[in-house]
Amino acid sequence: MSATELAELTAALVRTESVNPSLDPAGSGETSAARVVAEWAESQGLRADVEELASRRVNVLVHAGRGGSRTTMLLGHLDTVGGAAMVEPFAGAVHDGCLHGRGAYDMKGAVAAALLAARDLDRDGFDGSVVVACAADEEHASLGAEHLVARGPRPDHVIVCEPTDEQLCIAHRGFAGFEIVVRGRAAHGSRPDLGVDAIAAAGVALTRLAELSRELLARDPHALLGTPSAHASLISGGQEFSSYPERCLLQGERRTLPGETDDVIAAEVAALAAGLDAETQLVFSRPPLETDPGEEVVQAVARAAGTTSLAGVPFWTDGALFSAAGIPTVIFGPRGAGAHAAEEWVELDSLARCRAVYADAARLLV
Repeated sequence: MSATELAELTAALVRTESVNPSLDPAGSGETSAARVVAEWAESQGLRADVEELASRRVNVLVHAGRGGSRTTMLLGHLDTVGGAAMVEPFAGAVHDGCLHGRGAYDMKGAVAAALLAARDLDRDGFDGSVVVACAADEEHASLGAEHLVARGPRPDHVIVCEPTDEQLCIAHRGFAGFEIVVRGRAAHGSRPDLGVDAIAAAGVALTRLAELSRELLARDPHALLGTPSAHASLISGGQEFSSYPERCLLQGERRTLPGETDDVIAAEVAALAAGLDAETQLVFSRPPLETDPGEEVVQAVARAAGTTSLAGVPFWTDGALFSAAGIPTVIFGPRGAGAHAAEEWVELDSLARCRAVYADAARLLV
């Protein structure tokens, strides 16, 4: 297996700006990066299906193998967060065995490893089916993964190629976003007899949120995921300097463990605003992931990676949507650092090992 082609494909993807436009309106989305994937796949004799879901939002699926009865999906994404804080976000330069740039670690390097693993299997006459799925919008609302889960193709197993520092991960937390709108009464700042301060009233909810956070962190931890958590994210309110604020909006996030439902979280949020003139709602939620260690995909990746250790990751992945649809899902990806940070890189030797693990695991799952 050529290490050079792995570095070249990773660099080509990193050099193709694909910032999620839902995070930065100037971002190009997945369109150009999906074209790089599709053109590379076709040059290797693989079929690539490109589907535009919305303006600048594209899924691309690359198919390999002879089409056996079972399909393994290698799941990734091409969208990235912005690179404004980086000196050369799209250079794709290699230093000391690491390839640098926005998306190198999260997660274009792993996408390249998955693509080459699929190509390797195809050239070996693999008697099964592998789909490398690059899902749109993972960094924001999972538009691409939701589309794949709803409309297929439906795989038998999913290996999420997100970076895990070569740990085999079978669990991660879910999350829910919530809002509390506290109402006051607008009045001139000189008329406390008429005004009701919505921002001060929201302080009651913030104090309760801090208490909830402490209570969650004190709970007995999940074996792989630790404890749930909650925090305030954004707050806004008021009209001008000399007026009592008539409205205050508090937005926050609750990180969830397996078994915690939307109803449980909604009740917690409602309790934060109890007794206030306020409305609460869950704006969105995403499920946690927890895969039985006895699942075939867990055993296959463990054997391919030469490990018996199972772990959880703190971040969320699109894999949770496939797991919630009843498809056994694990996470395994490369070493590196700097996801969403000002410096980001992935280890090329680690990408080579991931490439081998993805191919070997797919062979075991035929």
